[in-house]
Amino acid sequence: MGWAIALHGGAGDISLSLPAERRLPREAALHHCLQIGVAALKAQKHPLDVVELVVRELENHPNFNAGKGSVLTSRGTVEMEACIMDGNSKKCGAVSGLTTVVNAISLARLVMDNTPHIYLGFDGAEAFAREQGVETVDSSHFITPENIERLKQAKEADRVQMDYTQPIQKDEKSESPTGNGDSQIGTVGCVAVDKNGNLATATSTGGFVNKMVGRIGDTPIIGAGTYANNLCAVSATGKGETIIRGTVARDVAALMEYKGLSLKEAAAHVVECNPRGDVGLVAVSARGEVTMPFNTTGMFRACATEDGYSEVGIWPSVQD
Repeated sequence: MGWAIALHGGAGDISLSLPAERRLPREAALHHCLQIGVAALKAQKHPLDVVELVVRELENHPNFNAGKGSVLTSRGTVEMEACIMDGNSKKCGAVSGLTTVVNAISLARLVMDNTPHIYLGFDGAEAFAREQGVETVDSSHFITPENIERLKQAKEADRVQMDYTQPIQKDEKSESPTGNGDSQIGTVGCVAVDKNGNLATATSTGGFVNKMVGRIGDTPIIGAGTYANNLCAVSATGKGETIIRGTVARDVAALMEYKGLSLKEAAAHVVECNPRGDVGLVAVSARGEVTMPFNTTGMFRACATEDGYSEVGIWPSVQD
């Protein structure tokens, strides 16, 4: 048994020809956030603090679909959501519909720590943020030129776009890609376990490009996009509606709890049983195991364990 950590920057149809100027900043961000998480675990920080810290860093990176860089609704606005959960106590907090909060994951933590509730949304969540004194900014802070263009493309194609959906050619309505592999950016998440087997998970997102105003995805829903108990911690990414229907994160824990499967077996089974191209996840077990399966073309991901193993990847590797 030992500490372990895994994080993701979203799964989807990530083109193998993704240009270096798009790929390298994201890989660098994953390396940076992994180092921050590892250092915190080595300093014996609680996994709950570790996952919050790492996801805050990912939220602040404009090349991921969370915090600054969140994708836009059909009205051109930002509605962010996040969730955090402690494995041993099953304490959790979630938020949706945020428009001004700099770090949604930290507001979710405050919902968990400072209220009798689990989930706050929209005006109530924004009011709670002001009461708690968390950092807020004008919503224009979160809107990037790239996401304005992504929304324009999605509206022209009359569709919503999940993480890393390939853009449609302007002269046709087929799903053929133009090859830049960057019509969207990815949800972020982190899971961690310390040497004592304490587990935690955190996930944060801006949702889908061109989503309806008020749409809620899998990220803040306990058991769908985010879940932790005394056996494992899971953060999922992909098509939110599929992940909700499949209760993806909870299913991993349930297969371990009720069927005695290992973490890798349980996670692989859950991913395989969902529609191809829709689901990815990162997970750690109380025993310090780590797994990062996906059935999409790729998933921005990174992990490290106390025994020295470390990985940063996008597309399937040999061991996948």
